[in-house]
Amino acid sequence: MTDARQGTTLNPKRWKAMPIIALAVSVIIMDATVVNVVLPVLIRDINLTASDAEWVNSVYALVFAALLITVGRIGDIFGRRRLLIVGIVVFGVASLLASLSDSATTLIMARLLQGAGGAMILPATLSTINALFTGRERGIAFAIWGSTIGGMAAVGPLVGGWLTTDFSWRWAFLINIPITIIVLVGTLLWVPETTDPHAERGADAAGVVFSILGLGAVVFGLIEGQRYGWWTTTEPLTLGGFSWSWSVSPVPVAFALGLAMLTAFVLVERSRARSHRPALLDLTLFGIRSFRYGSIAALVVALGEFGMLFALPLFLQGALGYTALDTGLLILALAVGTFLISGGTPQLTRRLGGRAVVRIGLFLEAVAITGLGLSISLTANGWVLAAWLFVYGSGVGMATAQLTSVILADVPVSQSGQASGLQSTVRQLGSALGIALLGTLLVSTLAAATTDNLRSVPGLDNAAQQQIVGIVKGSAGAAIPELGALPNGPAAQVAAETAMVGAARITTLSAAGIILLGLLATIALPAMRRDDEDAAAEVAVTGTVTGTGLVP
Repeated sequence: MTDARQGTTLNPKRWKAMPIIALAVSVIIMDATVVNVVLPVLIRDINLTASDAEWVNSVYALVFAALLITVGRIGDIFGRRRLLIVGIVVFGVASLLASLSDSATTLIMARLLQGAGGAMILPATLSTINALFTGRERGIAFAIWGSTIGGMAAVGPLVGGWLTTDFSWRWAFLINIPITIIVLVGTLLWVPETTDPHAERGADAAGVVFSILGLGAVVFGLIEGQRYGWWTTTEPLTLGGFSWSWSVSPVPVAFALGLAMLTAFVLVERSRARSHRPALLDLTLFGIRSFRYGSIAALVVALGEFGMLFALPLFLQGALGYTALDTGLLILALAVGTFLISGGTPQLTRRLGGRAVVRIGLFLEAVAITGLGLSISLTANGWVLAAWLFVYGSGVGMATAQLTSVILADVPVSQSGQASGLQSTVRQLGSALGIALLGTLLVSTLAAATTDNLRSVPGLDNAAQQQIVGIVKGSAGAAIPELGALPNGPAAQVAAETAMVGAARITTLSAAGIILLGLLATIALPAMRRDDEDAAAEVAVTGTVTGTGLVP
């Protein structure tokens, strides 16, 4: 079949490939939503510490961000179908390893592998759709792709919560296995191979190494500051056969090394660009005003969104006694808000413009998260929390896809592929930093408040108080329901629950403040041209369903 308007021969297998492509992306969404819901259970069942819990979440986003552009280029050169096959196999194996994990180390390594697999799956599916479909069919294909993501974002927390509550958290990872098998078989049968004959060949190995090591060191410092001390050592560090014996904490050393690596990364990218060699990051893109300020806004907003979504399930299950299924039902309100607003977003975009829709969406997010923070208490009404999450989801649905359109509006067509990958990388980096920063704020505030509250509990000596604080801090609040079994446990549990309320409120309100900073960053965005506004409206049809705040 030939598209007469574009003179392009269309692949006859394209519509058979479409459900397989959509299902491949859905497995990433399932994993992202499940982990937020089951994390408190993981902390209790395999004795994760607070920093372990942050790593379980952030290492996925960190690896995803570091590899996304590189593996996307590999797919363009050597074949997107091959990349999808490798990615789905890696993701399936990693899901199996996660389900079998019995320690923090094995689970974190499995999540790292999942991040690598996800970084292969996402660009492979996007590029394949772009290559197989043209014209109106392309819009329909992206609508199917996006609707699948939106559906999985809504169903994922429910399925994960149900499996965790009625069976085991291990099934929340094992459910990925049959999906990956179906995708693998379907890809082998129906997904045709596509490549980009114009893709620039050559690898930027130094750029990949410096970016991964630099970002990893910075995130290590943010997450591990509470455990090892921000300046001087509070706990010995032993990693493999290596033991840290200095009085200076490894945290400031990690920050210094991370910044040095990131500086080296920028210098390497500039050098490769000057010599016209392939570079991981095209720094000239940041000379485009819409791309520069839009990327800053995207990073800051992702930081606030993912930090809040890390803290909320810990509060619900630690302080209010929600099950994983209850948490999934509550978070469903977020996805519903996003899904429902998607129908009216194109009309709003045509009437108000992309920039205005982004700003309205971010304002709704900030208001909703502020309301959520102020509603947090030991007597918090679930319907009130759900209402705020619904408003938040509506704001995300308006802002996310439109922010992507605004970021890419002035990017030349020849650089659109790298720019698209880079804005996704920025979002992933923001999510990793958000989990690290706001997770650290939650744990440090929780520990300090628990210490203060326990002083008024009769019958607790200093040793008992320190034991309870250690349990609460080490579990990021997930072990609070178990305190009742200790001597003077009921009073200690109330003290810890009260502390968790304060810590969750401070963390949530901080997330709202961060999103307001993202809103301020949009002030510098230039006005969009009329044709760009029309294109943004079309993106709204297919893109808003991906903006749940839970999606890579």
